Formats: sequence, C-alpha cells, structure tokens
Amino acid sequence: MLTSKEKSDTRRLPMMPIRDVVIFPYMMTPFVVGRESSVRALEEAMAGDKKIFLATQHDASIDEPRPNEIFNVGTVVNIVQSLKLPDGNIKVLVEGVERAKVVSVSDEDGFFRAVVRTFNFKVEAGPQLEALVGRVTTLFEQYVKLSQNLNYETMIAAIRVDDAGKLSDTVGANLQLTIEEKQELLEIFDPIDRLTRVAEMLDIEIEKLNVDRTIQGRVKRQMEKAQKEYYLNEKIKAIQKELGRGEKSEIDELKKRIEMSGMTKDALDKAMTELKRLENMPPMSAESTVSRNYLDWLLAVPWKKKSKEIRDLKFAEQVLESDHYGLDKIKERILEFLAVRRLVKNPKGSILCFVGPPGVGKTSLGMSVAKATGRKFVRMSLGGVRDEAEIRGHRRTYIGALPGQIIQMMKKAGTRNPVFMLDEVDKMSMDFRGDPSSALLEVLDPEQNFAFVDHYLDVEYDLSEVFFIATANVLHTIPPALQDRMEVIRLSGYTELEKMEIAKRFLIPKQKQQTGLTKSQVDFTDEGVNGLIQFYTREAGVRNLEREVGNVCRKIARKVVNNQNVKGNPALPDAVINGATLTTLLGPAKFRDLQTDRKNEIGAATGLAWTEVGGQILTTEATLMEGKGKLTVTGKLGDVMQESAQAAMSYVRSRAHQMGLPRDFYRNLDIHLHIPEGAIPKDGPSAGITMATTICSALTRIPVRGDVAMTGEITLRGKVLPIGGLKEKLLAAHRHGINEAIMPKDNERDLPDIPENIRNVMKLHFVESMDEVLKIALERELIALPLPAGSGVDFAQPVDENRAH
Repeated sequence: MLTSKEKSDTRRLPMMPIRDVVIFPYMMTPFVVGRESSVRALEEAMAGDKKIFLATQHDASIDEPRPNEIFNVGTVVNIVQSLKLPDGNIKVLVEGVERAKVVSVSDEDGFFRAVVRTFNFKVEAGPQLEALVGRVTTLFEQYVKLSQNLNYETMIAAIRVDDAGKLSDTVGANLQLTIEEKQELLEIFDPIDRLTRVAEMLDIEIEKLNVDRTIQGRVKRQMEKAQKEYYLNEKIKAIQKELGRGEKSEIDELKKRIEMSGMTKDALDKAMTELKRLENMPPMSAESTVSRNYLDWLLAVPWKKKSKEIRDLKFAEQVLESDHYGLDKIKERILEFLAVRRLVKNPKGSILCFVGPPGVGKTSLGMSVAKATGRKFVRMSLGGVRDEAEIRGHRRTYIGALPGQIIQMMKKAGTRNPVFMLDEVDKMSMDFRGDPSSALLEVLDPEQNFAFVDHYLDVEYDLSEVFFIATANVLHTIPPALQDRMEVIRLSGYTELEKMEIAKRFLIPKQKQQTGLTKSQVDFTDEGVNGLIQFYTREAGVRNLEREVGNVCRKIARKVVNNQNVKGNPALPDAVINGATLTTLLGPAKFRDLQTDRKNEIGAATGLAWTEVGGQILTTEATLMEGKGKLTVTGKLGDVMQESAQAAMSYVRSRAHQMGLPRDFYRNLDIHLHIPEGAIPKDGPSAGITMATTICSALTRIPVRGDVAMTGEITLRGKVLPIGGLKEKLLAAHRHGINEAIMPKDNERDLPDIPENIRNVMKLHFVESMDEVLKIALERELIALPLPAGSGVDFAQPVDENRAH
C-alpha cells in the first residue's frame, strides 16, 4: 500500500484572482494583469519576496470577484518577470511553487491579502509507486502521440522525474481538461491520490483521442472518395444528428406520398426499399441523386387517377361530326367500340390502327376520339425510332437513364386511361440496338399489357385501360405479329366534293382566323375552292389544299393592310375568290385540266396505281422497233411488274391471230414498254391489263381511248384477277378527270366502299378477261385473221382433246 507523510505550514501573502486558467506547481505561465486590485497585489509582492498566491475565480465574467467567488485552493508562485505595457497593463511570467489552501482573506489597501496553508508530503518509495509512475508515464506518452497539440520530445523530457507530485502536476497541466477538472486535480494535495486521478484522466482522454482519430480517419477516407463536398456534408449530417434534426422531414414527405400513390404491392415494396437506401445515403452523393430520380418517376406515373369516361354515344357522334366531314365508315367503327365499352363494366383497352395516305385526318381523328370520350390525349411519334430503349427505357445502371416513351407519355397524361396515339407506326426501323416493333408487341397486346415492365422502373405497370390508336400510311412495313394485335381501320382519300365541304367547314375559317381576315374581307366561292382543288393541288388528303388556302389568305391580308389608309376602305378587287382571281393571286395553274386534255393515242394507255399517299394514274407507253423479238421494260419497275409485262407479252403472242397479227410478228420487232416518271420505283401486278392493252394497241395500230383508265392483274390465258386499293384508284381517276374505268369482276364486291357521288359520276366496267378489256379500251374492235389450214391449236384457249386429235 502506498503511503505519504504530511507536513503543513502557514503564511500570509498577497492574493490575486485569475480567470480561465489553473496554475499548477512547477508550471511556467505568462499572463497579463489589468485589474487595479490585481496590479496592487502584484506591486506588493514585487516589493517583498516576489511571492504571490494565485487562485482561479468561479465565474470568469466577474471583474471584481468577492472572496467567496474564488476557489479556496490555489498556487503560491514566484514572479519571474514583469513588464509594464503602454496601455497600463502588466505582463508577468510566474512559476508555480506549491499548492495552498486559503485560511482567511482580508481586503487591505485595495487588494486581497490571504493567510494560506501549504502542505508538504513525503512519499515513501516502493514497487507500487514505481509501477504507478511507470503507468502514468506510459499513458502520457500515448497521449502525446495521439495529440496534435504537444511536442513529443519536450513533453517526454518534462516527465522524466522521480517525484510523484511533480510528475502528476506536470502531466495534469498539459492535459486538455476543463477548468473544473484541472481545479479538481489542484485540490488533491496527496501526491499518490493525485497521480492515481491523473492516470484515470489519461485513460479517458486517450479513449477520446482514439475515437476522434477513428472518426477523422473515416471522414478523411470519405473525403478522398467523394471530395471536399462530401466531407462537409458528412460533418453537417453528424451535427444534425447530434442536434436531433436531419432530413427526416423530406424522407417522411416522400414516404407519405408513396403510401398515398396507389401503387401496386410490388411497386410499393420496391419504393420503400429505395427510400430506406436514400435515407442512409449522403444527400449530395451520386447514388443519392439516382435513387431520388427513381422515386420521383415512380411517384410521377399515374397509378390510380383516371379520367371519368364519357359514354354518351350521341355526344361522341356530335364531336366526330363537328370535327370531321365524311369518313362515315370510320365513325361507325369508332362508335361501335364506344358502345361496347358502355355495355361492358371493365372493358380492356382498345387498340386501333388508322391506315391511310397523309393528310386524311388520322391524327386529328385520334384527338376527336379523346374529346368524345372525355379522356386525356397524348401522342408519341415513332417515325425513325430504331432503339428498343425508346419503348422500354434504359436500366438504371446507365448514367442519365430514363424511362421509355411509354412511361414518359403516361406521366404527361397524368391518368391511367388516356387515348395514346402511336403515330407513324409503319416508319420504325431496327439496328444493333434492338427492334422497337418487337417491344411494342407487349404494349399493344391486351392479354399482356396489364403487366408492362419498363427497364427503368423495373416494376409492372398496367396499360390495359389505355385506348391505343396507331397510325400508318402503309401496312406492309409493319411486322405481321404487330398487325395481328391491332384492329385495322382504313382511311382512303377524299373526293372533290368531300374536299369542298372540308375546305368550307374547316380549312377556310381556320386560315381566316390565323391571318386576321373577316368574312367581308375575303369570300371563297365554290368555283374558287374547286379551282384550288383541281388546278393547284393533286393529293389524297387536304394538307396542300390548306396550304393553298392559307397562301390566298396571306396575299389578301397584305392587300388589306396596304389599303387600310385609303379613305373609305374601298372593297378589294380580289376579295371574292373565284376561278379568275386564283390565277392573279397564285399564278398559273400547277396542274392541267386532264379531262379535256386527254386524247386517243396508239401505244399509250392509262393505268391506275395505289401509292402510300393515295391513288395515282400511270400512263403506260409502248413503241415498236426493228429487232429480233426482244421486250424491253423501263421506268424503274419492280420484279413483279416486270413479270406482269412478260405475262402481257405472252398473252398478246398467244392471241396474235385474233388481233389480226401474223403469228411470227415478233421475229422482226423489238417492243419497248415504258412507264414515265422513271425516278419513282413502281411495283405490283395490277398494271397487267394496262400493259397488255398498250402492247396490243402498238401492234395493231388501234388507238386506246384516253378517257378510260384501267387496273387488273393478267394471266397467260387472259384472265383478269382482282386487285387491292380500288377506292383509292377510283378517287385518283376522278381527281384526274377520268370518268370511265375498267376493273376486275371480282372487285365488284368492293363497290359499297366507293363514295356514292363517285359511283354516280363514273362509268365502271367489271371484266373477267382481256377480250372484254380490249373491246372497251380500244377505239375500234379487233379483226381476227383466219387460222391457216392445219395450224393446230388456238394457244389462247383451253385445249380441247377431241379437237386436238
């Protein structure tokens, strides 16, 4: 057991209260003396043996403390040096001698004088003391190594002492302790007890330094990884956590929004998992931004909000009639869909595909459907799309990843049952990035799209209530599997009568409004509108017609502005738009009056063709040259069309005698068949009877009627087979002023699709064989040559076995 012997002594010394510092024995301390009472006490000590008693006051903010506001244990010090400063203060350097306890304090001559008792302890040496001293020395060495404020060599040299009291005071003076903790050490007079208490304090301080060093190391590593900004945010986060604050308010708000969003269970679980990850991430980290964006997209997509659907068929019919003229069959199909949706409580989403030439109103018809049903309308253009990610989105592992256009458009709609238009679905392509048309298979399948999975969201999303409407100009570029998922509704071109009504009801009022013209300033007559249709446009739709109407309105608007300063505002000479004023405003006609310009010609026939922009007429020409029976076909024709030309030539050769031609006519002739507009690719079998008629006319020198158009596929035996696109072809013939047409007999069933006014105006011939075609198309009938004796079989007729033998 460690023991020490105590001796005490009493003396009377000047007393000076000090602030924010505790002075230990053996400690050299400089400080500045400024209080008048302290200066007097200092002067008193300087006048004597230069010893003074220093004690720390309880509250450093008190300028003139009373004796009971000063600790009663302090240190007797020697004044080593004093220096009077220019401002009247005195800078002193003192050295602690021994601790002392106040016995009594008196106020004399304006300063305190205290009677203090000092204690001298003699410690008996022994193994236990050596062990305690060694432990304190070792602990202090660790402390100095961990602390960044102490010089290692200086401190180690200072503690190499054998006196336990001096060791404890030296160590205590250099520890980073509070004033209260240092005062506690000062008040322990027994060196053994003091040294034991110093060892305990060293243990605590070393533990603090180790924890702080660990934190500093962790923060430093994080700072190196996420740079200075990350480090600062970590500090802020640690401070906020200590204060009981943080980002709880934002996290709680996100959690509340997730719970109220109406997500499916899987989506809700995924959102909550992501929210927990976000809560544990630094707010400015890259991963935090990715997680927050993901949650924002999950919340932005409509999960339960729906538009209240209007199922009133009369209202829908009124909307369709007010927005579009004609298209009766299309309107009926749409109303049928709406009727079914009214009868079925939970109908699946409808998927329609409007197919037709440009400008016939496919997109605007989709907008009218949305208006008629009270749904939101969104449109996605698929023209030129070749990346599957445009449909399904990118996975979140990619930088800058986003959901696909399907999810983005659903966010834009804000409801889960919008009318969703997939525009130009026939113009998608594919490359190494994937096939978007294959990705659409799931979107447009009512049996699958209730669980559509976007790569970015990575949860199932229900598209079954969406009313999908696709638009296309042609069907053959759409994959068959995709076609199979859509209800195809064809929109053909408009007749001249329909264009007239559309212009009067929609186009002219719209352009007047856009150019600021009133009814009195410009008036389109029927003659003027018809002139625009016939001589300035040639199309299946009405886009160019609208442009020409706008062109006329702009020119009239310019004249109105130029005449505004004229007194009385006289009537404009071109305010009434008729046939005469069109030439003045728009210049010469862009297209000829084909009805009056067509003549009967040898080796030239008019065919009808279907194109992506509607029907067209194709003039087929043939000429004869000396040669060896070669057939040349030009005009950038496809393989099928070239084969049709060969079939037509074979038919003509087989019927040579009936056409008044020698059987070997081809031996000394070459035939050149050409279809003008050679830069435009052409293909298909429907020009077969046209080419056969042209060749026959060139060989027989009988003109072909110029007021007749024809279409049909030919066989080697002269049969006329059915074709497609009859309505578009007849509209093209009517548009070009041709009022008589020859068509296959099997296409007679398509007559109900032809507008009634076209049927009334045009004379339609339905034929089964080329003989009928030639009787109608040629200016006069063919005169057959008699068969030579023993000529054998008529190659154009079925073989009669009895006759052959």
